[in-house]
Amino acid sequence: MNAEILRSLLVVYLVAAYVMAILYLRRRRLSFGEYTFWGLFALLVPVVGPFLVIFSQPGRGSRRQRRASRR
Repeated sequence: MNAEILRSLLVVYLVAAYVMAILYLRRRRLSFGEYTFWGLFALLVPVVGPFLVIFSQPGRGSRRQRRASRR
């Protein structure tokens, strides 16, 4: 593998991880400010930011998530 392929794979990974974090945040109950903060955190901490956002579970879950966890 040359450097160009590795760079391309890194960019694809970063975009995929960021999209995953944003989709996760959409399912959480957050104010606009909280959503913006966590989204910027995921974007500005490049490699582990999206995973830290998902791991920290900001806000409250949606009603559907809460019902599923009670069962």
